[in-house]
Amino acid sequence: MIALGCDHGALALKNAIKEHLERRGLEVKDCGTYTEESCDYPDFGAAAAKAVASGECDRGIVCCTTGIGISIAANKVKGIRCALLSDLMSARLTRQHNDTNMMALGAGVVGEKLALEIVDTWLDTAFEGGRHQRRVDKLTALENE
Repeated sequence: MIALGCDHGALALKNAIKEHLERRGLEVKDCGTYTEESCDYPDFGAAAAKAVASGECDRGIVCCTTGIGISIAANKVKGIRCALLSDLMSARLTRQHNDTNMMALGAGVVGEKLALEIVDTWLDTAFEGGRHQRRVDKLTALENE
């Protein structure tokens, strides 16, 4: 299951991603927001991140206007490695090398078509392990200091 979260600035993009994931046959937990009424991105970024960190969802995708604020919010949750993405190479490498379990997009930065390609690349790329596992383990250790 994929957790989704957004603020008012990225509602249309979140809804497009949700439809795309469902067409792919994936189950989605929509953590909101659900309207264009002004709201606070930390609330929805944290809700999606907590769903991933708890194991309820396998991965998460969060969006706001730039993707910056909501990615910071997600990364405050222990166990989350959320990457802000705007290109396909980074989407691939952040899965291969960093084993990210969440990704963020900026609705004002990437268009819908590119966003959906980034989502697909990120979802379809596996973690390589090996030397990268040592580095991911060091990231996890930082959370426990």
